[in-house]
Amino acid sequence: MTQDVNGKRHDRTALVLYGSETGNSQDVAEELGRAAEKIHFMTRVSEMDTVELGEFPKNARKFWKSLLRKRLPPNCLGHVSFTTFGLGDSSYAQFNYAARKLHKRLEQLGAKEVYPRGEADERHDEGIDGTFLSWSADFRKHLLSSYPLPEGVTPIPPEVLLPPKVLLELRKVPAQLENHTNSKDAKILISQELNRVAPPAPQRRNSNANQDPSQHITEALGSELGHPSGESKMLYTPPEDEQPMAPDVPACLVLKDKFHEEPESVGAELPSDKMLPIPDRTCASLIGNKRVTPNTHWQDVRLLTFLIQEGFDYYVGDTMTIYPKNFPEDVQALIDLMDWNEVADTPLVFNNTNLRDYASPTMMHNVPEGFVKLRNSTLRDLLTHNLDITAIPKRYFFELAANHCSDPTHELRLREFASAAYTDEYYDYATRPRRSILEVLHDFPTVKFPFSWALAVFPIIRGRVYSICSGGVKKKYHNPGVVKLEILVAIVKYKTVLKKIRQGLCSRYLDSLQPGTMIASVLSITNDSSPWYLNSEKEDHLIHPVICVGPGTGIAPCRALMWHRGYLEFERRHQLTDKLSRPVGKSYMFFGGRNRHADFFFKEEYLDNTVQAKVFTAFSRDQEKKRYVQDILRVEGQTVADLILNQGARIFVCGSSGNMPKAVREAFVDVLEKWDPEERGREFAEAVVADLERQKRYMQETW
Repeated sequence: MTQDVNGKRHDRTALVLYGSETGNSQDVAEELGRAAEKIHFMTRVSEMDTVELGEFPKNARKFWKSLLRKRLPPNCLGHVSFTTFGLGDSSYAQFNYAARKLHKRLEQLGAKEVYPRGEADERHDEGIDGTFLSWSADFRKHLLSSYPLPEGVTPIPPEVLLPPKVLLELRKVPAQLENHTNSKDAKILISQELNRVAPPAPQRRNSNANQDPSQHITEALGSELGHPSGESKMLYTPPEDEQPMAPDVPACLVLKDKFHEEPESVGAELPSDKMLPIPDRTCASLIGNKRVTPNTHWQDVRLLTFLIQEGFDYYVGDTMTIYPKNFPEDVQALIDLMDWNEVADTPLVFNNTNLRDYASPTMMHNVPEGFVKLRNSTLRDLLTHNLDITAIPKRYFFELAANHCSDPTHELRLREFASAAYTDEYYDYATRPRRSILEVLHDFPTVKFPFSWALAVFPIIRGRVYSICSGGVKKKYHNPGVVKLEILVAIVKYKTVLKKIRQGLCSRYLDSLQPGTMIASVLSITNDSSPWYLNSEKEDHLIHPVICVGPGTGIAPCRALMWHRGYLEFERRHQLTDKLSRPVGKSYMFFGGRNRHADFFFKEEYLDNTVQAKVFTAFSRDQEKKRYVQDILRVEGQTVADLILNQGARIFVCGSSGNMPKAVREAFVDVLEKWDPEERGREFAEAVVADLERQKRYMQETW
């Protein structure tokens, strides 16, 4: 396409759009954008991974809906040349379905395929790179042949770095203050000018908290929502019976090793309690951080309980996004490594270096997309709240590091890690041992990045999404005006092949949270056409039974659904509501874990008559022959087949992606084939399950 920018005609423009939940698609999009820029396309990379049965991620759904408008003429995109590259996980039933749908729809609207679409599978031995690297290299060659460079213009060499889109600069002190920096009045003026709040004193774990949690929670939450500085308050701590279980001997059996030392966060300075001004945020106050597995168990699983204002209510199937923070000790270690101490605590200015690319103000951004900063952010603030300094580095990081390295030997090694020709070396050094950016910089101390490049060097901290596991009476709290919200979280902590302890960024952050801590989160509200919503709110759906398959922490959304439906039936039976005229269908829960005594989550709740649930269990390590949820589905096959064929049951499969979803689906097909009273065979059983998926009566939510 052509475009006039600042009075000049540009015939080489490229727009790279991405939709991403995890950040992988954004990484790929930015790499494609850099490749296009190096062959002199005026390029913009902008927000637009596939989740849940081929649906579009949240930041792509609005774009997709706009393409589905009926009034769009069939040739409205006739001026557009395009290709697509999908990122997915082949364990999902509809692998890369969203990318395929998008590709087809663009062709229907007249857009011309400039290059065959590509697909990446996270299950590949080399991950996304297994197909992306070769596809992108061939795509670049195709662009050069199809859109040759003007005479005398050559591609930018691969080893040449493109300038960052956003450079950081120190905010200048006003001229009238420059000569008075030692006076008391000047210090007050400077403080007023920068409008900064002094950092709070270091916080440490408090084991003596015993205050009642019911003190003015509604007022506290309400004032927090409008608090200009964004600082959280320690509102209260729970009563003794709600205190989190402090593990005496934290243990992990990953790689058959146990950890007998204290958790990293015990006694450590905790992350800042300032809250980012995240759009549509919900402020939640933690009242419980309870370990629900024994201290000797290999996995630490937590039930975190929050209070939110009643106006921020949620539905079954909703999720809570939590934004973790880096610990002060890691932030200071990076500042020391980079020699940034003199600039770390001065407010910054964000300078967009890419304004030359597009004349339209909508094309200009002074911060990266998805980036939300504190007011008057300093470099230390960015490293604490915004930049993931403990992420596993991508290849591009090594390219940046090589160009900011003063040692020729180090530079050579870093360039090898950045090169697609040394894939095995990169995986052996970075990916397989899960080595973090901070550790890489310790290994290569001659790498010194200018602070101005920070946004180009470090990835943005992304929110972690957790299924809400509370519903029905489990949402209710004894104080009016507030709602209880619970999430079930498996703490990620393990030893790598290098025998080093690794803990996930969000896991470490959640492990450190103390009752009374206020956090800014985002609640993803289920739309009114979602199967979760329909089967928890609409009578025509509520009358049918539900089959929930939720091994491990996959039980979280299933628990919310069972309690919600059970409470609705309780209200109907006791004439506490006039919304339901017919009984709510029963819940059938198929739960799997390793050991009944260690990870049978919420086992005491299934005895409560309110839940209206029948539970079937499979514990893989309690007997010599392993048993999984798919095995129990087959054992209870006659009941399962009757629920599906005769009672219109809805099916919800939740938990880890990988083999589980495929194995569970196969079990349903087996059951329908075996127990079909008319014996119509395998083909019929496959057709029934496929029809359930089309009708959204078979829902899969895996992660």
